[in-house]
Amino acid sequence: MLFALLLAAQTLTASAQERAVPEYSAELEAEAREVGKSLRCVVCQNQSIEDSAAPLAADMRQLVRERLAAGDTPEQVRAFMTTRYGNFVLMKPPFQLDTLLLWLGPGLFLLLAGAGWFVYLRPRAQTPGLPEDLTADERLRLSRHLPDEAGS
Repeated sequence: MLFALLLAAQTLTASAQERAVPEYSAELEAEAREVGKSLRCVVCQNQSIEDSAAPLAADMRQLVRERLAAGDTPEQVRAFMTTRYGNFVLMKPPFQLDTLLLWLGPGLFLLLAGAGWFVYLRPRAQTPGLPEDLTADERLRLSRHLPDEAGS
């Protein structure tokens, strides 16, 4: 009897945690999906909120739908989300001072990689050549300083 009571209490708490999602019109859903595709999931960082399965992305999708249902335009919703999460939430952030590295970073990386290759990894143009043979005078002077091989 106690086990059945505990089981019933657990199912009640589980159903109490479910949130009722309001139904929206097909036009609003389509508009919300378009806005959602232009917003980045701040948890996943490489997916839009429409493509992400993260719980925060689900909350962001719901917030977009609520704002659109309240009468905001898609631009107003994007502005609201940008105010709340920063320019990072936009899939195509604007070209501003705080996003300068984001826009110019790949080009700077390629430039630095090319400079590194040019300086350190390129084949050396001046390889040392073989030394020239000794002259007769140099051989004579050298033989005076070296012990005689035949006498050793």
